[in-house]
Amino acid sequence: MARYRGPRLKRCRAVGTVLPGLTTAATLDRPFPPGEHGTKRRPKPSDYKIRLIEKQKARWHYGILEKQFQRYVKRASRMKGAAGLNLITLLESRLDNLVWRLGLARTIPQARQLVVHGHIMVDDHRVDRPSFHVRPGSEISVRERSRPKPFMTEILELSAATPRPSWLEFDPAKATGKLAMVPDRADLPFDLTENAIIEFYSQKL
Repeated sequence: MARYRGPRLKRCRAVGTVLPGLTTAATLDRPFPPGEHGTKRRPKPSDYKIRLIEKQKARWHYGILEKQFQRYVKRASRMKGAAGLNLITLLESRLDNLVWRLGLARTIPQARQLVVHGHIMVDDHRVDRPSFHVRPGSEISVRERSRPKPFMTEILELSAATPRPSWLEFDPAKATGKLAMVPDRADLPFDLTENAIIEFYSQKL
């Protein structure tokens, strides 16, 4: 599967904000779009561009390809309730995102690597699919054989001081976390207008 492997801060600059799932940078040293014309004054963005930027922010933060992201939007639109909130819930419930939110990885790409390499368990079953949908009440843990490894020991030491959303529980001593309830939109780690994403795809789905 194709994945973006270029400069991550370049993408953050393109959408005008730090995407915490993509990079560990706290701020943008150059808070303007990349390219030779990035510093020039730009006209007011169109409604289409505003919606496009919101879509790209979510897609790049969670590391999802376009076709897969469209499937998430379609699924969210068919669920009961507000489509935008449904989309946030689906994205935040991905296993790679939850591994990152628990503090077991510095970025979502690193969390994805941990999952693919078989270091993560869900309810005592090894899961190697980053897009795996974790349900409320499920337990996420580091595989017992993986815990003594030097890179995992370092991660667990750093995870103790990692801030976590209210809907996650974590025990650093046991390297075990739990999705206590449905992810709350208020705990998103970056600014996102989810309704603009739904509007962007409204004529395509």
